[in-house]
Amino acid sequence: MQIEEQKSLKNFNTFGIDCQASYFISVNSVEDLKSILFSEKNKPFFVLGGGSNILLTKDIEAMVLHINLKGISVISESDSEIIIKAQGGENWHEFVQYCINHNWGGIENLSLIPGNVGTAPIQNIGAYGVELKDIFESCKAIHRTTLKEKTFNLEECQFGYRDSIFKNAEKGNYIITSVQFRLTKKNHKLKTSYGAIQQELEKRNVKKPTIKAISEAVIAIRESKLPNPKVLGNSGSFFKNPVISLADFNQFRHKFPEAPFYEVSSTEFKIPAGWLIEKAGFKGQRFGDAGVHKNQALVLVNYGNAQGAEIWELAIKIQEKVKDLFGIYIEPEVTVI
Repeated sequence: MQIEEQKSLKNFNTFGIDCQASYFISVNSVEDLKSILFSEKNKPFFVLGGGSNILLTKDIEAMVLHINLKGISVISESDSEIIIKAQGGENWHEFVQYCINHNWGGIENLSLIPGNVGTAPIQNIGAYGVELKDIFESCKAIHRTTLKEKTFNLEECQFGYRDSIFKNAEKGNYIITSVQFRLTKKNHKLKTSYGAIQQELEKRNVKKPTIKAISEAVIAIRESKLPNPKVLGNSGSFFKNPVISLADFNQFRHKFPEAPFYEVSSTEFKIPAGWLIEKAGFKGQRFGDAGVHKNQALVLVNYGNAQGAEIWELAIKIQEKVKDLFGIYIEPEVTVI
C-alpha cells in the first residue's frame, strides 16, 4: 500500500472537480483496509468509492480511502434463485451486466447507474420502479474505529427513498466492503410499466421482453437523457423527487393541474423534481462553467472548469426558486462535501 500526498481527485469524482486530498490510498483488500484504519487512526478519514454521488466544494484535508475491493462470487443457489456477492469496489453497471449475462434477474432496471457496489446501499439506489432494497440480501461492513466486521440484513439497513441507516444513525461509522443480492434464475418478474420503458420496448419492436431487452431499453433511455460523465462532468440526478402530503398535494394540483405525479400511498405523492426545475426556468441554463443539462433538468453539469462551490451555489439558487414558486423543498440526492 502506498500513501500519496496532495493527490488530485479530479479523476476520482464524476463531476471532474479538481480538489486535492492531503493523503490518498487505494485499498485492495479487507486486510489492507483494517491495517490502514489501525495504523493511521489518528488521522481523519474520507471514504471514496466511485465518486459518483459527491460534490467536492473544497480540498479534503484527510486521508482519502479509495475502496478498490474487487470480486464477484456465488454464495448459494436453488432452481429459481441465486445469492450473489460483489465486493464494494466493483463498478455497479459492470456488475449489473455480469448478472444479466448469466440470466440472473431483478437488477436489470438499475442498469447504467454510476458508482460502485459498496456505495449503492448507502442511498438505496433506484430507477424505473426498482430500488436496491428489492434485491438486497445483506451487506458486510467494517466499523471505522473498532475494526469489527458486521453483517447488516435488509431490516437492519432501514432503507427508505434514497436513504438508509448509513445516512442516518450509522452515518460515517461503517465502510461497506461487500454486498449480497438475491436474484431470480427463471420466471423473472419484469417491471416495464415505469417511465418510458414500455415505449422504448415498442420502439424496438420487442413483443416478449427479456431482462437483457429491459436493460438495453433502460440504457438507451438513460443515454438519451443523461450526459456521459466522461464527456461532461455530472453526478446523475442531483436532487431527490420530493414526496408531499395529501393536503399539500391537493393545493399543488389546484395550482398546477398539468404537473405529473406518482402516488406513493393514499397520503403521500411524489412530484418529479425535474419538472419543477424545468418549470422554474433552469433547464439548459449555464452560469459560467456550471449549468443545468439541456435534456434533463435534474442533472447539474460541469462544462469544464467549474468549482464545486459554483455548482453548489447554482443548486441553492434552484432550491430557492422552486420553493418560492411551488412551496416545495427539493433535497439534494448528492452528498455535498
